[in-house]
Amino acid sequence: MRKIKVFSTIDYILLGCVLALTAIGVAFIYSASILQDGSAIPAAKFNYIKQIFWAFVGLVLMVSFAAFDYRKTERYIFWIFIFFIALNVFTAKFGKKINGSRSWIGIGPFGIKPAEFSNIVFIFFLGWYFNTSENEKPLKRFLVSLGILFLQVISVMLQPDLGTALVFFPIYIFMSFAAGIEYRYIGIVLGIGLLTIIFTMLPLWQMYIVKATVPAIKFLTEKRLRTIIIIALIAIIVIGILGYFLFKRNPFFRKFFYWVTYVCAILMIAMVISPVVVKKLKNYQAKRIVIFIDPETDPKDAGWNILRAKTAIGIGGPIGLGFMKGEQSHKKFIPEQGTDFIFSILAEEWGFMGGLLVFSLLLSILLRIVHIIKTSSNKYGMYISAGIFGMFFFHIMENLGMVMGLMPITGIPLPLLSYGGSSLLTNMMACGALMSVRYRRFNFM
Repeated sequence: MRKIKVFSTIDYILLGCVLALTAIGVAFIYSASILQDGSAIPAAKFNYIKQIFWAFVGLVLMVSFAAFDYRKTERYIFWIFIFFIALNVFTAKFGKKINGSRSWIGIGPFGIKPAEFSNIVFIFFLGWYFNTSENEKPLKRFLVSLGILFLQVISVMLQPDLGTALVFFPIYIFMSFAAGIEYRYIGIVLGIGLLTIIFTMLPLWQMYIVKATVPAIKFLTEKRLRTIIIIALIAIIVIGILGYFLFKRNPFFRKFFYWVTYVCAILMIAMVISPVVVKKLKNYQAKRIVIFIDPETDPKDAGWNILRAKTAIGIGGPIGLGFMKGEQSHKKFIPEQGTDFIFSILAEEWGFMGGLLVFSLLLSILLRIVHIIKTSSNKYGMYISAGIFGMFFFHIMENLGMVMGLMPITGIPLPLLSYGGSSLLTNMMACGALMSVRYRRFNFM
């Protein structure tokens, strides 16, 4: 047995970024809990203390993950994955309901969100599958991995937690690229996903913003016309499949029928899924999509968060108003200002330079992950690192985009900064896993 020196497993560049971001996060969680008159917001006055506690727990977990040989998880990751699927289903039934979702399990004054930890478990399990299925047929490999993705997403959507469920898609995409899944298969997931989003948004845009019939999107809003188009697409798909086999020896016609079938299948599936999504959306979720398109549609209610956040960022200017001197935050104009919208407070009080500092630290983490992916000689470790990259990348882009009005509000926290123990622990464990991969990059035992 090789003796592991704990401190030699630490990636000090990654550690420095994590500690810096966590410290900044605690500072602005504290700032978010103080009103203009200096008094604390009753519901948030202990949040920074809780965050410090979770930071210490997270630091221990990060070091533990770094010291632990990640390759040993291949033996039992299947059962851990099954356990977390069951735990998510249990939470959906018996968990604590907050903001319309039953996503939390209460433990005394604290609460944990199993769906957050599922990010790590999903990454390890999908990495294990990709690593053990390299000799399988490409189509089977894609379909099984897609089944794993949908099983995970469904277990979280039962709560329903749309924001967390969305995170699994970029994780899957990045890991699929790393695992060598054919681009045409990844294109199916991307195509269906993007078209479903567009086909979901357009009817809501017509209903809440235009408030009049738009002829160009009647195929999405009129049930009879939609049904006719879906049937027509199915007919084209059947003809395409028959044509593919009938002209199998002719390369031109074989490719023609293949791509006709490919495109029509993506369109058909997106058209079938989108009305189901629209129907299942809760009122507040539909409003979030609408105000993403036009915040002025409901400036005093659903659009308030985005408008106030953008105002705070604008007020900050180059160097900000100074720590604890924010106008929007300390007048409590920004809801969720210590969690999802923490960047707006930071930008108001530290300005563009503060925002640039945070962005630079987050970018450094992403670049470090890329380095770990490139230098890993173990494919399981590479797949895990690619999944963690996808998780961090999506959280960063979605949260910063959301605060600036460039992305819809989904409740996605900003890694290592936003208040929340489950999110902080998940991010720190992910960084510990990256350190473990990096330390064992030459695949020694």
